[in-house]
Order: sequence, then C-alpha cells, then structure tokens
Amino acid sequence: MAIKFEESQIINRIYFENPWWKSNKIDDFYFKLQHREYFNLFFPLVQERFIKRALILMGPRRVGKTVMIYHSIQKLISQGVNTKNINYFSIETPLFNGVSLEELVNLSLKINDKSIGDELFFFFDEIQYLKNWEVHLKSLVDSYHNFKFIVSGSAAAALKLKSKESGAGRFSEFLLPPLTFHEYLNLTGNGTIVKTTVTEDEDSDYLSEEYAATDMKTLNEQFIQYINYGGYPELSLSEAIRSDPGRYIRHDIIDKVLLRDLPSLYGINDIQELNSLFTYLAYHSGNELSLDEISQNSGVAKNTIKRYITYLEAAFLIKVIHRIDYNAKKFKRANFYKIYLTNSSIRSALFSPISVGDSLIGNLVETAIYSQWQHNYDYQLYYARWKSGEVDIVSLHADQKPHWCIELKWSNRYPRKTNELKNLISFCRKHNLQKTMVTTIDITENIKINGVTIEFIPASIYCYTVGRNVVRKKVNKLDNE
Repeated sequence: MAIKFEESQIINRIYFENPWWKSNKIDDFYFKLQHREYFNLFFPLVQERFIKRALILMGPRRVGKTVMIYHSIQKLISQGVNTKNINYFSIETPLFNGVSLEELVNLSLKINDKSIGDELFFFFDEIQYLKNWEVHLKSLVDSYHNFKFIVSGSAAAALKLKSKESGAGRFSEFLLPPLTFHEYLNLTGNGTIVKTTVTEDEDSDYLSEEYAATDMKTLNEQFIQYINYGGYPELSLSEAIRSDPGRYIRHDIIDKVLLRDLPSLYGINDIQELNSLFTYLAYHSGNELSLDEISQNSGVAKNTIKRYITYLEAAFLIKVIHRIDYNAKKFKRANFYKIYLTNSSIRSALFSPISVGDSLIGNLVETAIYSQWQHNYDYQLYYARWKSGEVDIVSLHADQKPHWCIELKWSNRYPRKTNELKNLISFCRKHNLQKTMVTTIDITENIKINGVTIEFIPASIYCYTVGRNVVRKKVNKLDNE
C-alpha cells in the first residue's frame, strides 16, 4: 500500500530536485562531468517539438543516463530557456511513491505559475518505478501538446517492451550503450595517444578519418584496461571500484536485472536457473554455441533457454550474432550462433580481469569490438562458418550479399603466415570482395594475395575506429539534415 504524503512535503522535494529554478544551473557534481559523445545525438531529440512524442532514454544500468539528462538541462539553460520551464523528477524518490505523473506535472505548474499553453520540459528519471508508467506517459503526450516529456530508465527490457506495446506513435526510443573505447580514452585523459589523419576517400567525394597510435604500447595497455573495466563511467574513473569490480557490477548492474527487472517483467520464477544460464553465456562470450550444448552445460531446458536468451538480449546484457554459410546464406534453423556480452567488463568482473597473455583474450577482444557496433543499425552483422573455415564478422547488404568482412585476431603471426588466412581469402573471392581486414596486436601492413588486399590493423585501433565513427557519422548526418 502506497503511503500518502502531505502535498507540502512533495513540493519541498520538487524544489530540492530542481535547484536551477533558483541557481540557474545544475549541481556542480554533474556540471563538471564530461559529456558522453552520444549527447550530441540525444540532445536534438530533447529539443524536437515538431513531432509530438515523448523521448525514452533507455540502456543498461550505470552507463550515464541520469548524467545525460542533467547535461541536457544545462544545455537548455545555456540556450536561454527559462529555468522554471525545466522540470525534473526522480521517480524512485520515496516521496513520489503513489503520485501519478500528471499530479507531478500539475504541482509543478502550480509552483511556478505556469499554464498548459507554455512550452515546458519534463524529465522523469527512473520511470520504471512507476506502475503502468507507459499508460501515464501516453496520456500526458495526448493531453499536453506544448510540453516535451523525456523519461529514462534502467530496466531496459521492461521499457522497450512496454514502449512497443503502448507507445506506438507516441514514444521515440534512444539507446545509450556502454562506453565506446574512444569515449573511455577521452574520459580517462588518454585521448591524445591516438592521432587522426584526414584523407580523401578514393570511393567518394567525402574526406575520411584514419587513426593511428602515438604510442602503440600504451594504447594496447589502455585497450586491456578498457576490456576489463571500460564499459561504465564510474568503473573507468574510480580506483576504489576497480579494486572490486565484481561487487560493483554484480550488485548494481547484473543482480538488479537478473533478480528484479527480468523476473518482474516476464514472470520468471526460477531466478537461480536464469543466473546459471547467464553465468555460462558470460564465460563463453564470443564462442559459437548451440542450444544442445548450452542445455547440457547449464542444466536449463532448451525451450527455457530460448526464452531467457530473448530476455537477456532485451535487457542489453547480451547480443546474439547469427551464422551464415560459405555462400552467405542464412540457416533455416538457427541451431548455432555466437553470443557476446554487450560489455566485456561484465565478464572480467564475474570471473577475473584478463592480461595480455591470457588464453581467453581473443574472445574478449572480439567482445569489445562487437560492443562498438551496438548503436549502428546500418549494417547487418553475421559470422560465417562452413566445414573448412570461418570469418568473424560479415556485413550483408539489404540484398543479403556480403558488403565487407573482417577477421578479429589478437596475434602478430598472420602477416607472416598468410597461408593460414586461405579461408578468408576464399570467402572474399567467392563474393567479389577486393579488400578485407585482419586485426593484429600492433602490426599495420597491407598485403595483396590472389587479388584480395588484406589490411592488417591493430585490434585496439580498429576498436577505436568503429566506436568513434559509429557516433561521428550519425552526428554528421544529423548536422547535414
């Protein structure tokens, strides 16, 4: 049963959560924090008023959603928006328990003497703590045409499901993934160890950016740090949290999803079974798996595994990559696939951090690189495997023909032993791909074999390039619209 608090108590809390009404700026703690690169993609959606939709900021726990909201508020203030037109509510606040969104809106109008004709902004943080939030939010969008509503939440699976069910035409979704490698370097003050060269692209009228290390040894050291600790801003910056990452990630991120979010959303009764499956998948991130193999090793029934994998993917904890054959054809029955953690530091925290010579480093390099693609919907990514060979990433055109492919390695032997890449070259020739890539530890070199140019590039540089360009290209596209 919800406790009914006095209106005066609720109003005092609203004043506390909106200090800019008096100070004209957000709290110094948030003001000093660095913007995530995704801010340049998110903020234009905050400003968008032509399309009457609420904006839902979703993503894994602890990736910086609340910070992005505060930075949006500060940006609005700097643009001259009246501070009393900007309203923020943290829905997990106990005083707001049992208070509807519309009640909070009306209290804010009363406090600041505003009307429904004014152009106001309302930010509702941690929206998942309000039961039937999607019904409340849809009603607000339909009723208050001059107000812009922005909500965030960490129960990503629940937000996505309910947004689809109730918010058709009313909600716009924005996914904030874990830190890219580029963001991690900038956040930790190591951005200068990568230099940018602007060159003219032979295949277009545009300039392209290429990246190289000013100090390859240091960059690779940072890459290992990123793999172990780099997904979350707090984990990246805090030595105290790094000393016990398992406690931080398991308690604040994994347990809240596995023990609370998913069971409440999907009615999961056997939480231990779900946890057992996730632990197995996390340990084998980057491996090809089958339902039979997962069932035998995790002790979970195959039909249950299918459901749990869907739930874990909706919660942005894992990403399933499907398999194609030598002819780039999909399989009618998806019996085999690769499953990657959306953030390699989850695995390091659950088990132990890895080092350069660790036997599992190859899988985690793959996991880190795949994580850079999480916000890019321009490519359909698969892996190819057939009787005699495999290619780690294949991008298919809309017509299902290969666009490009790459082998992800953590080794320097392949530029000298190109015969070990014969299956990659065969796949390229089969699909008329004149160029391909193979990642290395620190070698940069181009070699042409049987009409196929192989670009050898350090895995850390490739990871940096993907993470940076995914965001940069979207920002450029936005600027040109």
